[in-house]
Amino acid sequence: MHLRSLCKPTLALLLAGLAQQATASDVRVVELEGAIGPAYADYFIRALGRAAETDVDLLVLRLDTPGGLDKSMRDMIKAILASPVPVATYVAPNGSRAASAGTYIMYASHIAAMAPATNIGSSTPVNLGGEGAPFPMPGGTPEEAEEPAEEPPPDAAEDEARDGADDGNQDAPAPAPGSAMNRKVLNDAVSYIKGLAELRGRNVEWAEATVREAANLTAAEALEMNVIDIIADDLMELLAAVDGRVVSAGGMDVTIDASQPNIEFIEPDWRYELLGIITDPNVAYILLMIGIYGLILEFYNPGMGIGAVTGVICLLLGAYALQMLPINYAGLALVVVGIGLLAAEAFTPSFGVFGVGGVVSFVVGSIILMDTDLPAYQISKPVIAAVAALSVAIVVFALGAALRSRKMRSASGKESMIGATGRVVEDFSGEGRVRAFGEVWQARARGAGPYASRRSTAHPAFKRGDVVTIVEMDGLWVVVEPSSH
Repeated sequence: MHLRSLCKPTLALLLAGLAQQATASDVRVVELEGAIGPAYADYFIRALGRAAETDVDLLVLRLDTPGGLDKSMRDMIKAILASPVPVATYVAPNGSRAASAGTYIMYASHIAAMAPATNIGSSTPVNLGGEGAPFPMPGGTPEEAEEPAEEPPPDAAEDEARDGADDGNQDAPAPAPGSAMNRKVLNDAVSYIKGLAELRGRNVEWAEATVREAANLTAAEALEMNVIDIIADDLMELLAAVDGRVVSAGGMDVTIDASQPNIEFIEPDWRYELLGIITDPNVAYILLMIGIYGLILEFYNPGMGIGAVTGVICLLLGAYALQMLPINYAGLALVVVGIGLLAAEAFTPSFGVFGVGGVVSFVVGSIILMDTDLPAYQISKPVIAAVAALSVAIVVFALGAALRSRKMRSASGKESMIGATGRVVEDFSGEGRVRAFGEVWQARARGAGPYASRRSTAHPAFKRGDVVTIVEMDGLWVVVEPSSH
């Protein structure tokens, strides 16, 4: 009876623990801080995929970003829209922001939340054509927007209205400022974020304003204008606020269970670290250069194969990184042409024409290699200058020295004797003996056949002490002719 009374409380506690464990919800947290690029996109997409495989109840993306690459952003949004696991994007901690690409991700998420003292917006696409500034501000160029436009005289306005009425286009809107390509990309971005807003039931008008006018909101303003769903001081407050909410995920209505959360923070793995390093534009650029020059040096000066192995590895890593980045193929072509011209200068001297053209082509191609104006994805100018100077040094000096060494006469073996000089030991016309390299060699006059007369006392072709030049090796015989020295 006593043993049974002891077992009952233990069994009750065990069953209560099992019941609590069974009702606990799994929550995964992914942290993204910095510019959105290929490494971050791959990290988030794989974390979301694993969450779907293990039936996680909620994935929280804690976000703090100034923006990022369009392709990486769209890849993340596609994964969110197709995910059966609800995604709550939470701009935190205090002082963080969801600017540019981060705003699109917020609109795509099932739950959009912000911490106090954070902001969202400024989503105007950066000009991809490299023409300088973002898309034109309302009213024309940024300079024109700073100054109010002058009002036309009343009579001029009446004439303009009358002309419009005569043309039948009085109500036709004026064409938007900027080039056709700018308007095309801008309108595409507007349609994209408006579609996300309609899907999640959020403020469509402000979504358009943040793209066209770079509008920005604080957390309180965003909640008031139905841009976000929740303001939460910390993660636990966010989970308490989303518990029980019904969202559409993976084409189904899903009730978020975050009542007793089992929180797991997803740490970046080696793949993320590797992608984060090699997809840095400066690192990818340097890897590409090391790969090209490693192969060139190995080709013109074969050795142990270290240059070839290093070149192939670096070239493949650089090429893999560049295909994940927005590169300008015209810039890449200019870089390759520049390297070719520098090599041409080393092998076929052109009094600097090829060299100067190669340096100019290489530097210009490097500057425009990245097809984006985002500062985080630009190649550093000091890096370009250093690589350009190193390229000139490698091509002009190293390859030039390698080429000169190939043209030099061999320093060993019988090939090294060709062109060397010796002294006649005894008078002879056909065959005789000469001293060269500290030894006495059987010698034959050039043009004389085997078994020629050894001596000619009347008019010998070579006299004792004459200097002769070795022009050929015939077995252990040297073929000589009178030296011009």
